[in-house]
Amino acid sequence: MTTLTRKAFLGDLAGGAVLLVLGGCGGGGGYGGSTTLLPAAGTCLAQIASNHGHALIIPRADLDATTDKTYSIQGSADHGHDVSFTAAQLADLKAGRTVSVLSTVTMAHQHGIAELCA
Repeated sequence: MTTLTRKAFLGDLAGGAVLLVLGGCGGGGGYGGSTTLLPAAGTCLAQIASNHGHALIIPRADLDATTDKTYSIQGSADHGHDVSFTAAQLADLKAGRTVSVLSTVTMAHQHGIAELCA
């Protein structure tokens, strides 16, 4: 698990599209579409590699968590994966830093996820 700077995250966004996590689900391959979005104030944004319908929603209240949190990213996909964030990673998200994690392996694959909150 790696913590990225905002500059590195924005650089990564230039090469792919992202998924607005508090607003909907991604589409087929790649990062879920052809539009690059930045998180609106009070929201989070997940860039899910090789996405095929997965969505990650992190409630803003969880950014104050003092314990680790695990989320399902099933979205509209026909299978699910889990993604875990440590309390320190949630604090990084709250501070506006990008956090990268890997999902669990399901159906012989997993997804890399870069999360950014504003």
